[in-house]
Amino acid sequence: MWLVATGESGDRLGASLMKVLRQRLGDGVAFSGVGGRGMIGEGLVSLFPIEELSIVGFTAVLKQLPKILRLIRGTVDAIVASQPDVLVIIDSPDFTQRVAKRVRARDGAIPIVNYVAPTVWAWRPGRAQTMRGYVDHVLGLLPFEPDAFRRLDGPPCTYVGHPLIEQLASLRPTPEEQARREAAPPRLLVLPGSRRSEVGRHMPVFGETLARLQAQGIACEAVLPTTPHLEAAVKAGVANWPVQPTIIMGEDEKRAAFRSARAALAKSGTVTLELALAGVPMVTAYRVGQVEAFILRRLVKVPSVILANLVIGEAVIPEFLQEDCTADNLAPVLVDLLKDGPVRARQVAAFSRLDSIMATGAASPSERAADIVLATMRRERAPG
Repeated sequence: MWLVATGESGDRLGASLMKVLRQRLGDGVAFSGVGGRGMIGEGLVSLFPIEELSIVGFTAVLKQLPKILRLIRGTVDAIVASQPDVLVIIDSPDFTQRVAKRVRARDGAIPIVNYVAPTVWAWRPGRAQTMRGYVDHVLGLLPFEPDAFRRLDGPPCTYVGHPLIEQLASLRPTPEEQARREAAPPRLLVLPGSRRSEVGRHMPVFGETLARLQAQGIACEAVLPTTPHLEAAVKAGVANWPVQPTIIMGEDEKRAAFRSARAALAKSGTVTLELALAGVPMVTAYRVGQVEAFILRRLVKVPSVILANLVIGEAVIPEFLQEDCTADNLAPVLVDLLKDGPVRARQVAAFSRLDSIMATGAASPSERAADIVLATMRRERAPG
């Protein structure tokens, strides 16, 4: 069995999938492919370290293009030579989709499952129909994705569940944490992003937004979760803020802060779904470079870029993008979210529907994914 994941989130999904597949198949299953520490820990023999593909930015990708193409060719050669019972590509579509397409062209008998649907519902919808030629089944993390793939004439797609729904216990407050959520001064999460470029673009306006709250006499306890590789950039970014946030690191501390926070000022992304599942009302912002903004405005085809809004099916979370990402816009919404009132209540009520919207029944997302991988493998490999 071959699995290919080149990012950290894909590696986590792959490791969980491998664990369930071993439970289903016993010790007779052998895993080869490309993966990180999680998948290697579950027994994967990785073709190369995924750190070789830790390339961010259009210019950086262009410079490394010969290396990327060489790794794609080597991966395809290894897959075709090993004749696996199934190939599972996980996220990172710029790499994994190219691998899948080339594998199918060279050996049409290898079943291919795509774990984490490419965002055809947001941009480049024509990819869905193209994927029919080389993907046998898509495993979606979001409940609206099967309908999107049907509408766009893509391959069969099944909603297996988002990994966050397996982590609800770490997102939901205890009675003591709920009490802190309601206490004064309110705890405000500040989430500028997980990449250095995002931190650089969002920190100034986030700091100015907190200054506006202070000028209005609104007290809050700001908490800024980050990671060790961004610690220096974050500390430099907050150095001149009039309101100094408490900087915390580590997933456990971050989740603890989510469980006791009253509201959040967040960069758009997966974190919006994490906050919504934790029941934390938020206002979101996003800035990119001018060239990227020009391209995205012409390609993106969704009514909201906020993942939680798309899952809920309603624009309950306000979003301020590009030139609208200003303290003048962000601060008034935060004022409303920090106090009881209709703006806060609307988000809290919408978030309460997420459990039923994202439910997967008794099986976990990893179990549902494993069942489809095995069914695809057996159907495609069945004689006759």
